Amino acid sequence: MALELRQQLKLTQQLIMTPQLQMAIKLLQLSRLELMDTIQQELEENPALEENGQDVVTEGSSEESSSESSEAPSSDQSSEKEITIEEKMSDDIDWSNYIDEYSSSGKVHFETESKESPNFESFVAHKTSLREHLLWQLLMTSPAEEEERIGSIIAGNLNKDGYLVVDIEDIAEMSNATPHKTEQVLSLMQTFDPIGICARNLSECLLIQARHFDLDNTIITEMITHHLNHLENKNYKAIAKALKVNIEDIISSVDIIRGLEPRPGQQFTDEEPHYITPDIYVYKLDDEFVILVNEDGMPKLRVNSFYKNALKNSEMIPDNAKAYVQEKMRSATWLIRSIHQRYKTIYRVMESILKFQRSFFEQGVSYLKPMVLRDVAEDIEMHESTISRVTTNKYVHTPRGIFELKYFFNSAIQRLHGDPIASAGVQEKIRQIIEKEDSKKPYSDEKISRILKEENINIARRTVSKYREIMNVLPSSKRKKF
Repeated sequence: MALELRQQLKLTQQLIMTPQLQMAIKLLQLSRLELMDTIQQELEENPALEENGQDVVTEGSSEESSSESSEAPSSDQSSEKEITIEEKMSDDIDWSNYIDEYSSSGKVHFETESKESPNFESFVAHKTSLREHLLWQLLMTSPAEEEERIGSIIAGNLNKDGYLVVDIEDIAEMSNATPHKTEQVLSLMQTFDPIGICARNLSECLLIQARHFDLDNTIITEMITHHLNHLENKNYKAIAKALKVNIEDIISSVDIIRGLEPRPGQQFTDEEPHYITPDIYVYKLDDEFVILVNEDGMPKLRVNSFYKNALKNSEMIPDNAKAYVQEKMRSATWLIRSIHQRYKTIYRVMESILKFQRSFFEQGVSYLKPMVLRDVAEDIEMHESTISRVTTNKYVHTPRGIFELKYFFNSAIQRLHGDPIASAGVQEKIRQIIEKEDSKKPYSDEKISRILKEENINIARRTVSKYREIMNVLPSSKRKKF
C-alpha cells in the first residue's frame, strides 16, 4: 500500500482558554488580600499599568504639553528667585523650662510636643520571643558557661505552649553535661516567668503554678498528681472518695485549678491575628436591603497614557519595542477588565443569595433556608464552578454579622411536617437548647434529639453529636457544673 500526503479541511469546535479568560478565572477565586498583592505585583512589573491618582507627564500629549508651555516660564525670564526660609515658632513652648534646660551643665534634649504627633514609645520594632525572655532571666542569675549552654538548649526546645519537648538525657548529650546538672538548670528555669514554663507535661505545669501560690502539699496538688483524669471527666465523687474529703472541698479546689494557666507560653506566640475585611456589604434601609461592593483600599487602575501616545506615534519605534508595549498594554487592559468583572460577579451572586435567604437577613440564623450552588447558578445563569470560586474566601458584612459566602449554602434537614430546614439553622437551635439547659443537669444528645422532634425537626442522636462537635460544645458529662 502506497503512502501519500493529503490536505483536508475539517471544521471542529473546542474550548480554548484565552489569556484573558485565564486571568479572569484567576482573579475570581482570589481573596481580597491576595487580589491586592496581585495588583501590587502587576503594578511593579507592568510599566503600562498605573494607579489613577498618579500624575504622568506625557510628552506626546498636545493638551499636557500646551498646559505645561503656558505655565512654564520662558528661558529669558527664568531668573532665579531668592530663597527665603519662613518658620513660625510654636505658641505652646514653655520658655522657662527651655531656659532652665539650656543653662544646665548636662546634656540637653529639648523638643516641642505636638498633640497630633504619635507617641513613639508605643511603637515596638521587635516582639520579644519566649526564648529571648527566658534567656534574659537566665542571664540575670549570672550563670556559668555550662549552665548558660544548657539553658539555651532548653529554651530552644519549647513548643508554642511552653512545654519542653525533649528528654533530659538528650539535652545533657547536646550540651555535654550530666543529667543531674541539666535537671538543676531545668528546675531553675521552671521558676521563671511566665509561671509554669518549661514543664514536661500538664501535671507538672499545674504543680509548678500551685507551688508558686504556696499550695504545695494540699488537696489541690493531690488532685493534680493522682486524679487528673477524674478532673477531666468531672468525676468529683470519685476524687472525694479517694481523698476522703467533702465534695464541697473538692469543688472549691476545682475552682482554683481552673484559674491556673495550662498554656503559659501562649502569651509569647508570634502568630499574628488575621482580620477579615468584607468584600461586600449588605445594609438595610427602611424595608429594603442595599448591596455595596467594598472597593476601599483597592488601587484605581488605568493604562499609562504615555504608552498610549507612543503607539499612536509609532513610526520611529522599533518593531520589537512596539510589540513589547502592545503586550504590556494588552495585559493591563485585561487586568482592569477582569477586576471589574470580578466585582460584577460578586455583586450578582450576593444579590441572588439575598433573594433566596431574605428571611435570614431579617430574622436571623434560625431562618436560614437550605440552598446549594446550583440554585444560585441557575438564577444568574452561570456555571456552578464559577459560583464556587466566587463564594470561596469572600466575606459579607450583614446586619447579622460577618459571614463567608459559603455559609449560606447548607444541606437540607427534613422536618416531620412542612418545608425542610438548613443544617446551620439546626445547629443554631441546638446551641439555644444548650444555653437554656440546667448546668447541674445538662441535656444528653438523646435528650436534645427528642426536644428537636417536638419542634418538628427529625434528626438522630449521632447527628446531634456531630453538630455539637462542629460547634465545639462539650458533651453533657463535661458540661455538668456543681
